[in-house]
Amino acid sequence: MIPLSRRAYVAALDLGTPSSRCIIFDRTGSPIGVAQREHRQIRPQPGWVEHDPIEILARVYEVVASALAVAGISSHELAAVGITNQRETTIVWDRATGRPVCNAIVWQDTRTAGICRELAREGGQDRLRAKTGLPLATYFSGPKLQWILENVPRARARAEAGEILFGTVDTWCIWNLTGGPQGGMHVTDVTNASRTLLFDLETLQWDEELLGLMRVPRAMLPDVRSSSEIYGIAVGTLAGVPIAGDLGDQQAALFGHAGFREGDVKNTYGTGCFALLNTGTTPVRSLLWHRPGRRQGFG
Repeated sequence: MIPLSRRAYVAALDLGTPSSRCIIFDRTGSPIGVAQREHRQIRPQPGWVEHDPIEILARVYEVVASALAVAGISSHELAAVGITNQRETTIVWDRATGRPVCNAIVWQDTRTAGICRELAREGGQDRLRAKTGLPLATYFSGPKLQWILENVPRARARAEAGEILFGTVDTWCIWNLTGGPQGGMHVTDVTNASRTLLFDLETLQWDEELLGLMRVPRAMLPDVRSSSEIYGIAVGTLAGVPIAGDLGDQQAALFGHAGFREGDVKNTYGTGCFALLNTGTTPVRSLLWHRPGRRQGFG
């Protein structure tokens, strides 16, 4: 086994909406191996978008093996693996078996419109903005998790008993890569947690009031970590390699294009179009604007 200090390569896993990709970089930052595999977009009815978490995991293993083969190296030469992921997509799975209780509900899915309207009945769409920085919308993970707990048979009872876990795609993959039911690390980072409507931007913690509002048991949530640290050591295909980075895809795009200074902005064109602005170390509240004859927006 090559000591970590002498390993010459790192791997990035990009777990996107249409596909998963692995890129191997050398010490100069040059890519030396790339592989990509698509997964199915499941649309059971209008407004619903789902992914199969087991299929995503299978694609992860495939792209890792393929990228290593293209690079002509073994996993033992990797110093670390970092993960970036489609944000907000919601997965719930069995702690003991690793089996999802249902398909992942993708960020594009709008089935939670009724839940969001009910949550906005008192206080309006901006009811949670002071804590979360976000408007009430179908986009975010919290209402999706509430929908699963209310609609999948026995999900709420199992959640309250500590039998099932929640996570976004990063959490799902880190848990599986580090052992799954045999000691997998149940973690996420601040960028992904901040897109759930369950996370307080001031304390950087899950918020008990928000959890109570959506009736989400705290025990099923991952630990929130920084975006750059060693979360655990991989087993299986990547045995012995530290999982050492976790960042939501749009924040990763801003960081990857060196948007380190306050005021730097990055526009990303992918499945959606996203603009992210570096506001510095203090949360900056967006202002609600409205002009007669125009749609209400947030800017």
